[in-house]
Amino acid sequence: MRIAMVGLGKMGLNMTRRLLRGGHEVVAVDRSPAAVGEASREGSIAAASLPDAVAKLSPRRVVWLMVPAGSPVDESIEILQPILSPGDIVIDGGNSKYTDAPPRAARLGARGIQFLDVGTSGGIWGLAEGYCLMAGGDEEAFRHVSPVFAALAPPEGFAFVGPHGAGHFVKMIHNGIEYGMMQAYAEGFELLQTAPFPLDLPAIAVLWNRGSVVRSWLLELAGRALSRDPGLAGLSPYVEDSGEGRWTMERSIEAGVPLPAIGLSLYMRFLSRQENSFAMRMLAALRNEFGGHAVHPASPGKEKG
Repeated sequence: MRIAMVGLGKMGLNMTRRLLRGGHEVVAVDRSPAAVGEASREGSIAAASLPDAVAKLSPRRVVWLMVPAGSPVDESIEILQPILSPGDIVIDGGNSKYTDAPPRAARLGARGIQFLDVGTSGGIWGLAEGYCLMAGGDEEAFRHVSPVFAALAPPEGFAFVGPHGAGHFVKMIHNGIEYGMMQAYAEGFELLQTAPFPLDLPAIAVLWNRGSVVRSWLLELAGRALSRDPGLAGLSPYVEDSGEGRWTMERSIEAGVPLPAIGLSLYMRFLSRQENSFAMRMLAALRNEFGGHAVHPASPGKEKG
């Protein structure tokens, strides 16, 4: 099958490579000519723009968007709407908010174009291990594109999960769970590091992946990171979030479903970015006010949080 891949970042480029290795033809397009050049050197068909990419497809056209969530997706759809034909398929494989999928599907559907929102998990390891794909939208379109999904995913690694929005909803919850798991591993290894005797943390990570109930791919990655830098001295304790953890918590409030572990893991990411927390200074001030407890003066240049 020939498919256009729009966006050749760390996910899109590797997905292009995996599709090529699976025997598919890929029309590659990106704002970066260097990225398009790299993809074409590996066997893809270079396109200079979205219209150029569409012109290099044959009906029934399939266009996969791997662009940042939000306006880049809508801008791509605006370009695609007038140049695609009824029966063509647009896939949004990025980290879009699930509530954006139904209106996008409606806009495309008004012209007979089908839409799939596909939660895509695998990160930089997807090329070798395959991508887990969670698809929502038009089920007939899903069946048509299944050969592409099969090339990208490991065995049993893709599924149709429901109507428009369901794919990104399932991926959102997946990422919320991921936040909680990562936080639990981080806290556990920090406590291991405080042991009153020497412990080999990389070896423990390997050990726990041999039959333990806490074994996982994340734990394998923890072992790799610790093997390279046992004290993680080369890293700053600053952790970003992609937005999906926030959307997970928004949904938990709407549904009245308590998510204490996932919620706290998100807040810990916020905390990691505070160099001089006002809240912590307030705690110190209150403790001093009611109990006369000692406080530590601010370092020069650290008066403001």
